[in-house]
Amino acid sequence: MTDQPLFVLGVRRSGTTLLRVMLDRNSAIAIPDESYFIPQLAHRHRSTPVDVDAFIDDVRRLSTLREWGLSADEVAERLRPGMTPGEAIGAVFAAYAALQGKARWGDKTPLYMQYLPLLERTFPEARFVHLVRDGRDAALSFLSVPSGIMTEGWGHPKDAAGFARLWRTEVEAARALGGRVGSGRYLELRYEDLVRDPAAALGHVCAFAGLEFETGMLDYVGHSDSARKPHQQRLNQPPTAGVRDWRTELDPADEAAFEATAGELLAALGYEVRGTDSSPARARLDLAAYRATTTAWRGVGYVMQRSPLWRRRHPPVV
Repeated sequence: MTDQPLFVLGVRRSGTTLLRVMLDRNSAIAIPDESYFIPQLAHRHRSTPVDVDAFIDDVRRLSTLREWGLSADEVAERLRPGMTPGEAIGAVFAAYAALQGKARWGDKTPLYMQYLPLLERTFPEARFVHLVRDGRDAALSFLSVPSGIMTEGWGHPKDAAGFARLWRTEVEAARALGGRVGSGRYLELRYEDLVRDPAAALGHVCAFAGLEFETGMLDYVGHSDSARKPHQQRLNQPPTAGVRDWRTELDPADEAAFEATAGELLAALGYEVRGTDSSPARARLDLAAYRATTTAWRGVGYVMQRSPLWRRRHPPVV
């Protein structure tokens, strides 16, 4: 099990930080704050075996390591000739886990919902926990976050309809991943279940991940640096159901726009759909345009990450 990373998946504002903080309290696994660097390193080091010298040179350029209190030398100690790209990237996380006195590592970076096939290829032994939240509540939370706090790429949602396109695309992608890797490596969990009965939900996750459930996982209040962030203030209180309620807080026009794009998926997941008037034909066109835009955005990112310009834009920091 020590070779099986655990990825917490979920659309932004779906409760993934809460689940990460709880899991990170387990004595066996370390799950740091968002990494962001997996696509960069995977795109820059695609071949097996990885060139160890070139890899560690890139690692020295990752600001995330400084945020984690991790040095490139600590990563270098774990690299060896013949490693696959996934093993080399895993060495970064393993070095962080060792600093925490833990044997296993995981990751929680919502951006990776756009890179699920890459995760699947790079980490063939990984397990995935997909946290699903009613997209309308997630939209309320997302749209309330002040501008500039979250990383914004092409297609960044500006309204409920835009968030519906992101939510549907990413939830469907994660469920497709689950269909490919099977129930032994993919678990779907409801945010609503997590906050209603966190002990039962965490017990289910731990059984899936090969971890022992520990009651200390529930004792996260006052023990998480993430709670200092302005958009993560809910971590300063125990799990609370109903902190958002689209039925009373979402404008009827926004509700209709969301359901026009994602109502079918909401219903498939068992969420209430009130069947408000909508324009499904226009919603389908907008969804296709969103997916084309985000595909182009990833393509531009890939070209940039493969380019010599990447190192010029990322001078050594650790």
